[in-house]
Amino acid sequence: MSLIVKRSVSINGHRTSYSLEQPFYDELLAIAAARGVTTASLVASVDAARSPGANLSSALRLFVLE
Repeated sequence: MSLIVKRSVSINGHRTSYSLEQPFYDELLAIAAARGVTTASLVASVDAARSPGANLSSALRLFVLE
């Protein structure tokens, strides 16, 4: 079982946090590396594309699964 870890990020000058299980975070890092962007930049792009009111952590999990 993977523990959920809370991480902080700055998006457009605003600090926020998200919580992901380690396998999701590892894959998020791999996607960012493959795209040649920072993890913060990738999180910001997912944040910008998510539905209003949608949870950032959930949006990141769905992004990784896609």
